Amino acid sequence: MHVIETYFECGGFDHRFLQGGISVYLWNLSKAFAEEGHRVSVITPAHGRTAELRASYDLETLDYEDTYELPLVLDPDTWGERFPAEVSVPLTTTAHRLRLDGVDLYFLSNRMLDELPDRFYPPYDSKGRDLVFFKPLAHQVDTVRFVRSWFGGEKALVHAHEPYYHYLVPAAFRDDPSKLVVGTVQSNMPITKKVYRPKVERLLEFLDAPLTLPADDPAESPAPVLSAYQQRTHLHYEYGPGHIGVYDLVADHADLVDFLSPGHLEFYTAFADTPFEELFRRLPVYDTVRRNAHKSFVGGCAIGDRWTAAERPAVDRAAVLGRLGLDPDLPTFFHNARYAVNHKGQLELFRAVDRVLGEGLAANFVLRCLSDGGIDDPYVREVVERHKDRVHLECERVEEERIVAYAASSDFCLFPSKFEMDTFLIAQGEAMAVGAVPIATAQLGMAHFGHVTDPLTSPDATGFAVNRSFAEDDSLLVDALARRIQEAAALLRERPEDYARLSANSVRNARRFTWSQTARQHLDAFAALWKGERPTPDVELLLRYGWFDLLSDEDYGRHADAVATAAARYGDAEVYARCRPLDPEVRRALFEAAWARADFARCARAAGDDPELRARLDGRRSIEDGRLVYRLPHAARVELVALAAAGAGAGRRQPVVHRLTAHGTGEFTARLDELPTTGGELNLLLTLADGRSAWDVVRHG
Repeated sequence: MHVIETYFECGGFDHRFLQGGISVYLWNLSKAFAEEGHRVSVITPAHGRTAELRASYDLETLDYEDTYELPLVLDPDTWGERFPAEVSVPLTTTAHRLRLDGVDLYFLSNRMLDELPDRFYPPYDSKGRDLVFFKPLAHQVDTVRFVRSWFGGEKALVHAHEPYYHYLVPAAFRDDPSKLVVGTVQSNMPITKKVYRPKVERLLEFLDAPLTLPADDPAESPAPVLSAYQQRTHLHYEYGPGHIGVYDLVADHADLVDFLSPGHLEFYTAFADTPFEELFRRLPVYDTVRRNAHKSFVGGCAIGDRWTAAERPAVDRAAVLGRLGLDPDLPTFFHNARYAVNHKGQLELFRAVDRVLGEGLAANFVLRCLSDGGIDDPYVREVVERHKDRVHLECERVEEERIVAYAASSDFCLFPSKFEMDTFLIAQGEAMAVGAVPIATAQLGMAHFGHVTDPLTSPDATGFAVNRSFAEDDSLLVDALARRIQEAAALLRERPEDYARLSANSVRNARRFTWSQTARQHLDAFAALWKGERPTPDVELLLRYGWFDLLSDEDYGRHADAVATAAARYGDAEVYARCRPLDPEVRRALFEAAWARADFARCARAAGDDPELRARLDGRRSIEDGRLVYRLPHAARVELVALAAAGAGAGRRQPVVHRLTAHGTGEFTARLDELPTTGGELNLLLTLADGRSAWDVVRHG
């Protein structure tokens, strides 16, 4: 096959020419494809660095020159009166080829693609102020034009990365029989990320692939309180009228959609158990996901060769920890991530470390929070100063050998990532590959690392999990981290044989994720597509996600047992009744399944006329003596979410969150006169003991 990789950067072959992790991913995957015998071309901007590339490599300037005017239709709400409704940017694009390790890298250059040579990516504050903001869009247009011109009608598979950086590409090639397109979701950027629809339509017309896009006018949110709250989860943001979702463009027009791990795909398909799940099911993108879900597959990700080499790195633990001023005889915990206090759960991490050391735990913490500007948070500095003989904090970039030495000298690794933003988390796998036992959130995108099963009873367990978190400064996450750190230290001290088993499992698990394996997973999917085989929806997919409304009458007849089993899992009495009798015992079982998930609509349908179940359902909420009383034994936290009062010029209304008082018995209360005005409808966000989030409504007055 001829695989054409394209992304906004591909400098993974040389650290001087890279900015982000996708660049490294793209280079390693391209090399692995080439090693499997396939022709591989990579198309990426030169970013104004051709002179440096030429100085270090045999860079060939091609006989390619493309002069055109890039038409940009500007959103007046963003670009205002300083810019006209449409601008044309004159560009002349040249191409330069570097052949390296069996891969042809094509660097495209013009005056827009050569902007920002030091950072590559436009700063977000350039939006509405500087046309350099459209540099990634120019890359998409140039990629389409270059592929058509340079490769012509040659059959090829275009593998594009991250929807925001390739949303034009699938639509541009949708009617080209010689080009197959696979889009890859690399991160958990909000699935509702949108761009200005008239701009997209104009560019597709310019690319000779005109497409009338569906109107998407979210002038009135289907659930204003739920939508406003998502600002805190980083899972959804609202847009004004006249916008189109980038994921919709990719999913509808790509031949396949590629994900980094099974959990990453599962999360991005359903957003199950998150504060966004209920709203997601009311948005147009929900239908986009369902009609395209059969196109999705797991291409995978991998850990670098240095970490997975046959010989594990030999390190002198005493010397490594001694140089940091730490006691090598103590249990040692390691964290390695960029400094992203919410994304990486680092505030909760420092709070937990402060707590366990304050309580007398004898342990070391080697905490790498990469930040070129250092960390100016006074609380973080206080924690480090307070426990300076137990905590080593490091912010600067260092050579990989040093990070390997830290990880290999540690007993445990800490990764309390939040908001499901980590889709594979290579850093966790790296630490595990050299023997560190993980303590990490049970994010779906990280579940492949094996830490989510019980460490003492599951033979394949690798470590310890804490619940997923979708809250800033999450006290529940702090409590769970502190508890797990104490348990881990006790295990190492009191049950060394169990620790040794977890460590060996960690090594074995992490070392499965090689680039050759990732290449094979991709190539299996690519080869089927290359041969003309197209994936189709199946009943198993519909049942997995509880999409019962998409089942046909024939499906109910032919797959009655499977449908009934899935309905029982969700507690769906209506669906179950189409397959099996609903006797009182079955009703109670369905009620319990829905009750455990706090799915009260299904609870009501399962309860039917059963007075005991109806009383239990109705009794979960009440207004007593001017107080809201909420009773749910398996809830860990209950919060009321309301919209802040609208003010002149205030713009989008902000969410107000009031935490109910927990009484330790599954009962939560709040005085009504202390709650924000809600117009008689109280929207409650529940966090269950197992980490699931769900919504409930209490009406009063």
